[in-house]
Amino acid sequence: MKSSTIAEAIQIFSDMVNVLDKAYWEANSLNTKDTIYDCISAINHEQSELNKLSIQDHDLPYEPISSEFKIASQRFPQFRNKLDNQITRSSTLAKLDQATSSIMKLITPDTDIEEV
Repeated sequence: MKSSTIAEAIQIFSDMVNVLDKAYWEANSLNTKDTIYDCISAINHEQSELNKLSIQDHDLPYEPISSEFKIASQRFPQFRNKLDNQITRSSTLAKLDQATSSIMKLITPDTDIEEV
């Protein structure tokens, strides 16, 4: 499988943060809000590091940069498996599931991720 470029990664992260922001306000428990906030924070940190790169580097293959994102990305599979229990609106759940699948493909390009 072809790895994503830095430009594609930036777009995937932006989409994920937008969906997570919506999910944060829809979450009905403090633990869920903490988990979502942790994901947003890690993605924002990764985006910040990517934004430091030159625009000429955006065609290069993406690989995780920040240690915070590398640690948080290990939690994405568990987070994805618990989406049904964490978010109640079906439209947000569908968008979040799609965005999570995109993130998983981004951080594990050699693994086939099941589309839900």
